[in-house]
Amino acid sequence: MSLLMPSRPIVINPDLAYSIGLNEAIALQQVNYWLKETTSGLERDGVRWIYNTTEQWLEQFPFWSESTLKRTFTRLKSLGVLKIEQLNKSQRDMTNYYTINYESELLDEVKVTKSKVSKCAVPSGQNDTMEEVNMKRSTRSKRTAVIRSNWHDDPTENTTESTTDNKTPSCPVAEQPDETGPAITVLEHFNKVTNSSYGRGGRGKTTLGYIRGRLAENYSPEDLMLVVDYLNEKWANDSKMCDYLRPKTLFAPENCAEYFDKARKWSSAGRPSWVNGRWSKDAAAFKSTHANVDYSGIPAGFRG
Repeated sequence: MSLLMPSRPIVINPDLAYSIGLNEAIALQQVNYWLKETTSGLERDGVRWIYNTTEQWLEQFPFWSESTLKRTFTRLKSLGVLKIEQLNKSQRDMTNYYTINYESELLDEVKVTKSKVSKCAVPSGQNDTMEEVNMKRSTRSKRTAVIRSNWHDDPTENTTESTTDNKTPSCPVAEQPDETGPAITVLEHFNKVTNSSYGRGGRGKTTLGYIRGRLAENYSPEDLMLVVDYLNEKWANDSKMCDYLRPKTLFAPENCAEYFDKARKWSSAGRPSWVNGRWSKDAAAFKSTHANVDYSGIPAGFRG
């Protein structure tokens, strides 16, 4: 049985949001509507495909920016639940067509339910973060969530802190293995360079979300680490800017492109130091080239 519902309003099953993410569930449910409830699109090899332009998608999701829309569809494709292809043979026609991989395990109600049940629950209390409390409420509820138009484009960091001692879990919590991957590599580099500890204390998913969002936009880990190096050099000793030396600022979609462009120019210039509000002009190359030149004598042809 599929977790998707063939209804016109943007209504999602909480289990679907649990399985693939909230924004992804919203978008995928809308694609399902076009596939199941309309006759638009085309059929190829027994599979129905539909298409919408970016502008048409944004009309259906007025609470998203274009970058959020593109990031969400990229994420759905990477999860394997959405297929995006250019079916027309003409090189001039670059229209993207969409269909859903209904065979994906992420859309299997039974398997998703088993995955939820298998996770050990911890009693709710003051030490729960807001994100954890919201997730527990949503998974306990039997109602579907109606999406309203006040969703934010980008995630915000969860700053809720524990004010009481942790309660004893109802069952032992297995030790989680260390995460690996390009996003972790970037975050570890950030923490090492800036002497920080982002990603700990229950906020790892939010912090990594900014990094993964940029990686999904075809930035390489090396690109993002270059941004870290550049802004650390420029902001680390600046009392006004050092507080902004954080993943949320560096890797926000509205900031990263500009920072990366400046970081590349900085790297091409030899990574100069930031001194007294300006980039220093390192004369080391000039000195090394002329280190053995004797300037004490008077060149031939000149009077003393």
